[in-house]
Parts: sequence; structure tokens; C-alpha cells
Amino acid sequence: MTVTEGRNRTEVVQAMTADRRDFHQHAEPGWCEVRTASLVARRLADLGFTVRVGRDVVAPSRPGLPSQDELDAAFQRALEQGADLEYAELLRDGFTGVVATLTGRRPGPTIALRFDIDANYGDESSDPAHTAQTHGYRSVNGGVHHSCGHDAHTAIGLAVARDLAAAVDSLVGEVRLIFQPAEEGLRGGPAMVAAGVIDGVDVLLGCHIGVQARTTGEVIAGYRRILASHKFDVHFLGRNSHAGISPHEGRNAIQAAAIAVENLLAISRHGDGETRVNVGTIRGGETRNAVPAKAVLCGEVRADDNVILGYLRDRVDDVVRGAAAVADVDVQVEVAGGAEGADSTEQLAAMVAQVAGRVEGVTVVRQSADFKASDDMSSFMNAVQRSGGQAVYFGLGSDLGDVHHAPFFDIDDDALVIGRDIFLGCLRELGTLA
Repeated sequence: MTVTEGRNRTEVVQAMTADRRDFHQHAEPGWCEVRTASLVARRLADLGFTVRVGRDVVAPSRPGLPSQDELDAAFQRALEQGADLEYAELLRDGFTGVVATLTGRRPGPTIALRFDIDANYGDESSDPAHTAQTHGYRSVNGGVHHSCGHDAHTAIGLAVARDLAAAVDSLVGEVRLIFQPAEEGLRGGPAMVAAGVIDGVDVLLGCHIGVQARTTGEVIAGYRRILASHKFDVHFLGRNSHAGISPHEGRNAIQAAAIAVENLLAISRHGDGETRVNVGTIRGGETRNAVPAKAVLCGEVRADDNVILGYLRDRVDDVVRGAAAVADVDVQVEVAGGAEGADSTEQLAAMVAQVAGRVEGVTVVRQSADFKASDDMSSFMNAVQRSGGQAVYFGLGSDLGDVHHAPFFDIDDDALVIGRDIFLGCLRELGTLA
């Protein structure tokens, strides 16, 4: 059976495409998604959902929070780009989460659907061959780009909300829509779980576009082995001195960072599971002719087992402190984010597979696949499963302009309605929708 919910499919596709491209054009990074979150909140409130935002759904402890200057600039930019002023005030200063609830007239289970909303740092391609450039929705916010498909997830969430609101009279139990900030860096999920937004949830559903499914029409019913990850920032502090007259009196922070980078990337991988090590940025120094006193590197480690992740974290600590000792500089390590690993509940993944097989446009359904990356959907999944509930993270296939986190990345808008129909089909299968 095709899930169309009684609405003209062409109109649905057009509305979802317009939403997705608008969010893409106005990309906002983690903890700065004031425009995105405020428009989502307003739309959901207008549909009749009970909406909670900001400090009500995001705990005060938020790793990797941008500077106050960046938060203030993001707020002003959001207002200039059409944010809803009422909700924007509640979301500012890095509290950019939204939770919307719709309760049926008859009792039943509580079903949560999670959608992430943040974009990545990085420049989007301006090449005419890039779809977003050709069709006029390339990000107008320099250095920020939806290169992971969260704009698609947000558009899918809003489309599901429209159909839920239209069917409220037949709704059973509670549906809770979670629009999560700061997934990149694994920061927003733990903060929302800590705020209690997943409490009382019986079943959790989420999806990611394009991961291990790079063809429109392909569906992975339930990801397994979502990798645990630890994100860290390392600050080296040395001493300036003249590079020609008194280099011996300086303490070179960049030297320490360089030693650390080489040895972090050389950490022995673990034989009992998958591991990843990456240093993504390094910056430092003050001027060409002075021994540099400051350097910062930002890195991450990942593993498919929390014990192995502990091994990697210990080795990171050994390496950076050893590099600091060699260069005779001080070092401080800050946690910038992280989450445990997770697996989809097999029973729930089997249901997703059955539903997906009935959805128009689906050509291939795979029961499972290794995620091969990290995602703080795992924070929600673990919280639900530890409380006796079920959770699934399914893969929504899409033709891609490039790999995730690359300048040419973009998705196929035709995949959006498939994602919507799978969510709605699952809600029917669970008895929430008549």
C-alpha cells in the first residue's frame, strides 16, 4: 500500500522540497540554529502541537558551545533572515532545541521521532555543476553548509507533522517530535536526553539520508554499530620570544601541536573492533618572526565498543601530554562532545523493512548495515532501550552530489517523500495512526 495520506503527492513533494532548500540556503551550525528552530517551532505551534523550546528541552551543560560573540552574531543573522522573533528569544545563546507533542483522544504508547537540524562548518561549492548553485539555494551563510543532509531530515519532520495534525482525531497515544541541534560533534543529543525529553518514550524512530545508501529508493531498515566517539580540543600554551635574537628563550606551542598530530594519527588501532582517529583542525602562532606561544588542535576518536573507545581516549591523553613535555609547554584538554555506540532494535527494524517495502519509490530494502560513523541519535536510542523500549535508526537512500561533509554534497529531493511515508507507515503499523 502506498502511503499518501489523502494529499496530492505532487504538492507534498513540492512543499518538502521548498522547505529543504530554504533550510539549506540558510544553513546554521550547531547551537546557532535560531532561524531553523524558531521557524520549526512556529510551524508546529500553528499546526496545534504543544511546543517546548530552549531551556525547557536542552540541559545547561552543552559541550562545544561557540563563543558568546558567535552566538550573538548567529542570533542577529537569524533575525535578518526571517526567524520568528517570539521563539528566537527563547532559543538564543545556544538553547536551540524544539520538542512538539500531539496527544490522541485514546490512550496508547508514546512514540518519539527525532530529526537533527544543524549544518556543518565548511564552504559549499560555487561550481555551476553543483545542484544548489544551479538552482539558487546554495548557502548564503559563508563557511556553513548543509553537507550532511540534516536539512532533509528537518523537512521530513515538518511533513510528518502536517499529516499528524490532519489526523489528530484518529490519533492513539502520544507522538513526540524532537528537533535536535548540534548533532555534528555529538553535542545536542546528550544535552536533550539530560533535559528529559526522551523520558517515557516507548518507541523511538529516526533516519539518516545517504549513509551507506547512496541511491534514491534504497532503504536500510536499521543501522547497527553506530560508533561511539569522543571529541576533544587540545590547547598548548608556550612562551613567545624573538625567533632570531632569543629563540632559546621561547617555548614553541606549534612544535608541540605538530608532534601531537603526527603521533595521534599513529595511535595503534585496536584488534578487537573498528577504530577511527582524526585531527580535523590545527591553528596557532601569532606572527612569522616570533616563537609561537599558542596552538590548538581539534580531534576525535571513534570505536564500535565503549571499552575500545576508553583505550583510544587514554592513548590520546598520553600523546598530547607527551608532546607538551617534549616541547616544554603547558597543555589543557577539553571535551568537545561525544556519545556511546548503539544498535537498532532488531524487531523494530524488521517492522521498518515491512513498511518500506510498501512505500512508493522504494526499490531496495536492506535489513541492516554498519553505520561506520558516529551520531548522537545513539544517546536517545540508548536511553529508550535501557528503559525497556525499542529504537531504530533507518537509512534513507539518496543520490548524492558528493560524499558527506564535502563541498559538492547535496541530496535528491525525490527521497524526501519516501522518508515521510516510511515514518507515517511505521506510525500506522504501531497503531498510533488509524
